[in-house]
Amino acid sequence: MCGRLLLLLLLLVLVLVLAHGLAVDPLQAQVRHPLPVLWMMPVDSGSGSQNLTAGVVSAIRLALQDLKKQPAPLGNYEIQLHLVDSQCDPAKSLKALFDTMWEGPKYLLVFGGVCPSVTTIIARALPALNLVQVSFADTSPSLANRKWYRNLFSLMPSDRAVNQAAVKLLQRYQWARVGLVTQETPRLSQMKTDLLRQLLKTDVHAVSTQSLSNDVCSSLRRLKDHDVHIVIAHVEEDLVSELFCCVYRLNLFGPQYQWIVFDSGTAGWRLGWRASACALNSLAMAADGSIRLQITALANANTPGVSGRTPQNFLDSYLGQLVQEGSEVSPLHAFAYDSVWVAATALAHVMEVVKRRQKYGIQRNVTVSGEKEEEEEEEEEQRMLLDAVKRTRFDGVTGEVWFRNGKRMSTIELIQFQDSSGVLVGLFSTVTEQLHLHDHLLKFKGVTPATDHTLVRLQRLHVTVLLYCIVSSAAAVTVFITLLILCFVIISGRLWLLRSSSRTQDMLLLLGLLLSSSSVVLSGLDGVSVSEWTFELLCSVRLWMLSVGHTVVFAVLLSKTWTLYFLHRVKQKQQQSCRVLLWIFLLDVFVLTCWQILDPLRRVELQHRSHSDSADPGVLTQPFSEHCSSTNMELWLTAMCGYKGPLLGLGCFLAWNIRSVETNRPGVSGRRLSQSVFAVVAFSASGATASLLTTHNPPLQFCVSSGLILSCNVFILTSMFAPTILNVWMNRGGDDDDGGGGGQQQDEAASEEDDKQSSRLNKQLKSRNAQLNVEIESVTTQLCEATEARTNNGEVRSVSWSDEARVSDDGNSRRKRSSSDDVNSPENVQRRLSVQLPILHRSYLPVIGGVSSSSSSLSDLEPRYL
Repeated sequence: MCGRLLLLLLLLVLVLVLAHGLAVDPLQAQVRHPLPVLWMMPVDSGSGSQNLTAGVVSAIRLALQDLKKQPAPLGNYEIQLHLVDSQCDPAKSLKALFDTMWEGPKYLLVFGGVCPSVTTIIARALPALNLVQVSFADTSPSLANRKWYRNLFSLMPSDRAVNQAAVKLLQRYQWARVGLVTQETPRLSQMKTDLLRQLLKTDVHAVSTQSLSNDVCSSLRRLKDHDVHIVIAHVEEDLVSELFCCVYRLNLFGPQYQWIVFDSGTAGWRLGWRASACALNSLAMAADGSIRLQITALANANTPGVSGRTPQNFLDSYLGQLVQEGSEVSPLHAFAYDSVWVAATALAHVMEVVKRRQKYGIQRNVTVSGEKEEEEEEEEEQRMLLDAVKRTRFDGVTGEVWFRNGKRMSTIELIQFQDSSGVLVGLFSTVTEQLHLHDHLLKFKGVTPATDHTLVRLQRLHVTVLLYCIVSSAAAVTVFITLLILCFVIISGRLWLLRSSSRTQDMLLLLGLLLSSSSVVLSGLDGVSVSEWTFELLCSVRLWMLSVGHTVVFAVLLSKTWTLYFLHRVKQKQQQSCRVLLWIFLLDVFVLTCWQILDPLRRVELQHRSHSDSADPGVLTQPFSEHCSSTNMELWLTAMCGYKGPLLGLGCFLAWNIRSVETNRPGVSGRRLSQSVFAVVAFSASGATASLLTTHNPPLQFCVSSGLILSCNVFILTSMFAPTILNVWMNRGGDDDDGGGGGQQQDEAASEEDDKQSSRLNKQLKSRNAQLNVEIESVTTQLCEATEARTNNGEVRSVSWSDEARVSDDGNSRRKRSSSDDVNSPENVQRRLSVQLPILHRSYLPVIGGVSSSSSSLSDLEPRYL
């Protein structure tokens, strides 16, 4: 019994001791060491209308409450935040920082920071001040420089990570042309600059970069003008509704467009919460299919983190406090909560290390300089705190919290707007820098994702086979008829010459028509039917055939018109018409040769006006055609028109003046000749104009130009050769029926031969006339000398004449013989003049417009003068 009683007493004492220990532990836990932390943050906005701190104070208070519940070592320390209003002014914030540090207490860590301008200047001064900053809002890409900002750590992922996610998305769908739309704020402007650098490294071309000003629609209209289909927008959350309203108005949505938006918020899509000129369903229609890049604000895990709360439990508690305090939700609340835990964990770790060193370390000599020892301790504490923050790793409400090179490792969410709601379609990990898309959740407006530019379907405009066969057949018929007429002219011989002014000119005219008609066949060939080298060769061949053919045809008509004009208007025969034809031909050959040598024709693709495909609006049909061109095409065309234009004008002037002239030859009719000249001028002008106006439609150009060329050639053949051919054919038929007709043709042929003999005789008489002129001048000189001698000495002259008279009386026969032998005697000179003058008169009659010489007229003159 005594043993049992003793055992019960021992148990009772043990229970009392345990109870006493449990009652003392909470009191001991309440003894917490204060850790002063400097909290720098703007209290008000620039206008003072909104308290920027109120949204995150509830989250920070909730974190401090949860820290109190933690066991040692976290439970042994109390974070005391000293708020300093930075006012988003670098100068004021820097002054406030120095004043606070001077007043004390001693701070090891700076907390907060919202304004990038303030954070930038404070973060560069942290190493010199032996401070470390933990921020929950600084995301500027410029802060990624660890050489300058090695003491700065931000819980929110950097905006550079957001840009990396956008670039990975572009690379995933091979979008190489994008447009940027950026709202002009300090943070978003830095995001745009960083994005442009990343796009440049990945060979993605930023076609247009627009800044959103007061008129958002005008900026988007410029994107549309540059044919931008993939648009990356950096805007604040309050501008999203106005942005998509303009997208709806400008029709910048649909299967051919893709919008990638970063609106700096974390609360998801909030279309229509700001007033805009568009209805909510219009905004939803414009935003449908758009992808939003969003920083993960709350983790999706349901397991408690280091604080003992799940993300959803934290959110419920945070919202409950906001309701009690009447504050607005801040998008930074979750990052502010985890930032407090980062600061507390690092500080607690450093304090524990310092305690252990003080308790178990070697005691320092108190005679050592206190200031130097204090500086060394501060530097050591800063290094330890810096290492502690770098090694921080725990599960927070925003996900796993840890840093690499001062950057928070996290994920970027890709949320696609589908049917008025957001769907998570992908994640970008900043750890692996890889993009993971849920393809089964992605929905694009078209069958395939949008293209980065309008798909252009090239359409070659060429002459169809049917059209080419029809026009070439017409040209072949024209060439065949021309060859038949040429053969007929050659075979007819003298009969043709009797009815035309010149058989040679007619043959040249037919050759010119052959060249111009043959060029039609070659002009219908393009890159579809021949190779590129052959096409360039045909360019020069076509130019030479058409230009030389046109020049020869018009030069012959101009020569005929010129001759007829001088015979019937000026009353003088023009002997230089063949030279005019030759000079025109040589000038044309000279210009073409210079063109061919200096600037030859090359194959050029001409882009015509594009049009959209009715079956697929995202596809643009781009017609193109091939044509011949050179570098200075306009200069060479001007040179050709410069000398052909005045000739065409001269031809019209001469043709107008001979329009009523009629001759006894069928082939030399003023009316038909003037009609032919007018036809060449009219068809030439029409062809050049039609060729310029129909360059956008090669089949129409080929059809119209070829039709005008062939029509002109057929008209000339009909006007110039049909009457002569009909006359010759009818006369040949009369020769078979009636012998008189054949005799008449023989007489005409004999008359033609006599005309040729008369021409040759006229040339001989002209030569003889020149000789006689020389002799007449010599005789005249002798007579003048004899007359002068007789005048100066009369006696000598009388004696001479007396002697001559006596000699004449003595030998009459000898005097007659000697006088007949002397060619320069006055009697012979007088006789030659009497014979020469009528002959010369008859010889010059054809030249001055009189009747032509003939064998019969010469035979009449011979008995009179011989």
